[in-house]
Amino acid sequence: LNAKYLAEGQELYTNFMNKVGGLQDGELAHTALDAGYKIKVKTDTFLVVEHWVVVTMASGAESVTFDNIDLQNQVLVTLPSLLKDDSSVQTITDNIKEQMVAQMADTSTGAMYFIDDLQIKPDQSFYINADHKLVIVFNEYEVAPGAMGVVEFVIPTEVIADQLVGNAYIQ
Repeated sequence: LNAKYLAEGQELYTNFMNKVGGLQDGELAHTALDAGYKIKVKTDTFLVVEHWVVVTMASGAESVTFDNIDLQNQVLVTLPSLLKDDSSVQTITDNIKEQMVAQMADTSTGAMYFIDDLQIKPDQSFYINADHKLVIVFNEYEVAPGAMGVVEFVIPTEVIADQLVGNAYIQ
């Protein structure tokens, strides 16, 4: 993972410098890059590392990815490794759509989502929270206006319980 994080950081830096490195003295870039890692969840047996990238030009665009690490078995946990088959992706998508509709119906939230074409991908960004729940994450602008930022949806375990490979991670 350290090698992966180093390579990602170097690539971000190189790409950014290719954009702004050729500016003349006193010329403004009108762009900024912020990226980093933080521990999202840590237990004796499980670790989630969040990697965020914010690129700012006229406005910002934030994206996040997560590494879900089983410390006992020393493996990265992927979304497909948690689920019995690809049909689970549709079940999760349907639940997220239900959550979106409920949030938009509650006018106190100010939530607004792009529901029509919503479909999570097998490699969708996700993490397993400290309560052992699956959390699906969408980057800024991916399923909502940018003002909503990165949005997360906790999937109730009972919705996917019969589609899980086991209950070692999600309970």
